[in-house]
Amino acid sequence: MTEQTFTSELLKSTVNQYPWLGESIDKLREVGHDYWSRGWSRGTSSNYSIVIDRNPVRLLVTASGKDKGHLSKDDFVIVDQDGNLTPTDQSKSSAETLLHCSAVLHRNAGAVLHTHSVWATILSQHYSALKGIWIEGFEMLKGLEGISTHESKIWLPIFDNTQDIPALRREVEDYWLKNPSSQCWGYLIRQHGMYCWGSDLSQAIRHMEVLEFLLECLGRKMSVL
Repeated sequence: MTEQTFTSELLKSTVNQYPWLGESIDKLREVGHDYWSRGWSRGTSSNYSIVIDRNPVRLLVTASGKDKGHLSKDDFVIVDQDGNLTPTDQSKSSAETLLHCSAVLHRNAGAVLHTHSVWATILSQHYSALKGIWIEGFEMLKGLEGISTHESKIWLPIFDNTQDIPALRREVEDYWLKNPSSQCWGYLIRQHGMYCWGSDLSQAIRHMEVLEFLLECLGRKMSVL
């Protein structure tokens, strides 16, 4: 990863206030390059975020339209819990920022990752009529927080794709409200991609790797049956 310095005075001052944030920004840049290399974040697709503060809620989110394979230190913006730029004189945030805010507020996420992998796109369409995918019996399930045996069975919800992000946010939150005891590490959006989170960035990265691996296993298994 190329060594860079901030040109954004806002990000520079924020990192001075939260010294750990500089390293987290570099880690998000590494994640972007890794996911781009894997084909999970091609073009300017995908978006990533990390919680800066919870009182009041402040998130660092990738700015809109950025190539995730070559993110610079300045390719991020700061938003509040409603997805509003804080302060307002920043680049445009990702169109799906509200979905990041939702995971932070309702799943206590410390970091949120969104990818557009081939398997997530294909399988979210294939299983869309079922509104989700049951995944069971895989050793890799143990990589998800709270899972201790391969004999577990998890449900990965699927929601219809829409450009109406506030409506999609309400649909996702309504699902969580109706299923309060159901473990949830992420969800799929039909023919779009996957959202995944964790209590911190390391856990979010692990959950994304595990879920992407499991989806690929299911897809490859279907192709040989």
